[in-house]
Amino acid sequence: MNEYSHETAHTQFVKAKGIEFAYRRFGKQGGIPLVFLNYFGGTLDDWDPVVTNGLALDHDIVLVNAAGVASSTGATPNTVPEMAKYLNSFCLAMDFKEITIVGFSIGGMIAQQMALDYPKLVHRLILLGTGPRGGEGMTFTELSAEESADPVGFLLAAFFAPTETSQAAGRAYLERLAWRRENRDKPVSTQTSEAQLAAIREWGVVPSSNRYATLKNISQKTLVVHGNKDIVVQPINALLLSEHLPNAQLVVYADSSHGTQYQHASSFLKIANLFLNE
Repeated sequence: MNEYSHETAHTQFVKAKGIEFAYRRFGKQGGIPLVFLNYFGGTLDDWDPVVTNGLALDHDIVLVNAAGVASSTGATPNTVPEMAKYLNSFCLAMDFKEITIVGFSIGGMIAQQMALDYPKLVHRLILLGTGPRGGEGMTFTELSAEESADPVGFLLAAFFAPTETSQAAGRAYLERLAWRRENRDKPVSTQTSEAQLAAIREWGVVPSSNRYATLKNISQKTLVVHGNKDIVVQPINALLLSEHLPNAQLVVYADSSHGTQYQHASSFLKIANLFLNE
């Protein structure tokens, strides 16, 4: 175990494919690293420290900004396959032989692409609040690349259900995001927001045939986690993943939306550790 945590791990950089990738690494050294890929507009600071520190007790944690995101340099690609290529170059530069990917929302889309394109690298997947290529309602025509004028209100509305219990969990999550006080990440640029939105929309286009055919080629053990009231990625997409992935487990939490793993952090940590250690 190294001496660092979510709150104190230094932001480091590694160069690959012309990009300086920003990452933070902490937790139990050795074993297969858990590489965390965040949601649309998310940075290194937007992971819940209860979740990352909890998993760090038994695992090597690597939080990384994709190409062009926040403190990482370069331009963000506008398709998921291109994002996966850059992430693979990061893994090569880090000399990773195998990784488990924890992918949240668009991060889960990149995780699926990585499993398809680099099957020897990807050991397992944890897919949070995401869906398959061509999933239900995944073109996100209502989503805007512009930053919300009220980011706190946006997160509470999008990540947590409109119930008293869920909103209280959301406020607690927002408080935890402030635990890290020094060496915080940069915000995402307009270029990143626009490119990520284009990539999400392209991912959501329904193919003309064999809609979910590629999922059968993702043979890695996969944990799918979703909220039953997710207003960002419809819950039906979690069911589709679990139906078409050949080696998937599905967990759906009640009274929760897009940030279900944060609302139910204690339960999620138990389930994730069981999955990772089996």
